[in-house]
Amino acid sequence: MISIASSQGISDVESTMQAQLETQRADFMQEGVVSAAVRIDRLDRGIDALVRYADKVAEAVHADFSCRPREITLITDIGASIAAMKHAKKHLRKWMKAEKRPTIFPLNLMGGRSRIEYQPLGVVGIISPWNFPVSMVFAPMAGALAAGNRVMVKPSEFTPATSEVLATLVKDAYDPKEVVVFTGGPEVGQAFSNLALDHLLFTGATSVARHIMAAAARNLVPVTLELGGKSPVIVSRTADLEKSLSRIMMGKTMNAGQICLAPDYLLVPEEKLHDVIATAQKVVAQMYPRLLDNNQYTSVVNQRHYQRLTGYLAEAEERGVKPIAINPAGEDFSQQQGTYKIPPTLLPEPPEDLKVLQEEIFGPLLPIRTYREFSECIDYINSKPRALAVYYFGADDAEQKMAETHTISGGMCINDVVMHVAQEDLPFGGVGPSGMGSYHGIEGFRTFSHAKSIYRQTRVDFGKLSGLLPPYGKATESSIRMQVKK
Repeated sequence: MISIASSQGISDVESTMQAQLETQRADFMQEGVVSAAVRIDRLDRGIDALVRYADKVAEAVHADFSCRPREITLITDIGASIAAMKHAKKHLRKWMKAEKRPTIFPLNLMGGRSRIEYQPLGVVGIISPWNFPVSMVFAPMAGALAAGNRVMVKPSEFTPATSEVLATLVKDAYDPKEVVVFTGGPEVGQAFSNLALDHLLFTGATSVARHIMAAAARNLVPVTLELGGKSPVIVSRTADLEKSLSRIMMGKTMNAGQICLAPDYLLVPEEKLHDVIATAQKVVAQMYPRLLDNNQYTSVVNQRHYQRLTGYLAEAEERGVKPIAINPAGEDFSQQQGTYKIPPTLLPEPPEDLKVLQEEIFGPLLPIRTYREFSECIDYINSKPRALAVYYFGADDAEQKMAETHTISGGMCINDVVMHVAQEDLPFGGVGPSGMGSYHGIEGFRTFSHAKSIYRQTRVDFGKLSGLLPPYGKATESSIRMQVKK
């Protein structure tokens, strides 16, 4: 762990990080070929440390959020991290194999051979978010380590207790020449994004990503951006409402909706609006009979985000929207002590220009819009920036196919939400404003590798035989006639 004091200037911060980058890069170059055994050992050490530190991580995340269920942290942060590293460990020998490619005629007949070798990039930087402060480090790190890289990490300053445990965990498992964590505030993040890394992965807000990408561009650092946006949910007339709303509200209430893939708004048939609201209320009451004094319901992470979300609600009420707070026990949320909980709140038919429909919500608020014809859903989704996910609930094959083929998003779930991110063999990433590039599984390995093209020339003097060598003559003209034709 390297903790950088806020009193240090940007230049001092960058110097500290630059020195560590140079140390990792020099050790990487000295190592040469990174064997499968070394990569597996690094993954094993990460898995072992995650298991040993699981309870400490859960306690730290709970402290940072003021209330976050132990179960959610162990499933979505610890369990998801271990799953990613185990998957990479299981498959990396296969991923590492050279890939044969066809060689053009007539070189292929003369013994010329083409292949791709997947080579580590060097030092990969990871800037991780606060909502899943461990898995958003270890999931991409699984691909980076499997690819044979070294890793530098900058966790979020919004979860300081977790960042400290994360840094201790990493220091326990890895030599700083392999993996190192830098803790600190925004100035540390700014300095980190200025480094001439070999690849930089950022997970966070689209607005911040613009600054990250601009900083990386100064050093021509390739970037993978995992962002968010507004992921829509289409509820078909053919949907089983209770089953659908149970899954939708599970995704919306998990981590209090502080998930980049959380359902951001519903599109429901106009005649089913009241049934949808009633069903949402029913399934939430089943999951959370109480909210305020229930340690299984997550708090909004801090006052800043609490004020942002309550500001959305205030604006909606000022414009005549009647928020429907799902508060089964009738608790008084104005009397909280040390938490920033907001009950799951439905916002039926909000005006289009409200912030709750314009900005990523990242909280337990759920706008509901209605439609008459299914095509209206497709048109509405396509009028917005491209989402990280689109969700369809229903049993109409034609509708499902239209949702799949006529919308563009990072990923999609049919009759569920969020769960595609748990599939290690599916690439995870956005498109356009919701992200750039992807990771998970083999896609993560390839994101953090360089696909080096290698051609081995035939022993035949092909240059002379083909007329490529001057002076040009009959052989040259013969080659031209073979190529310049329909």
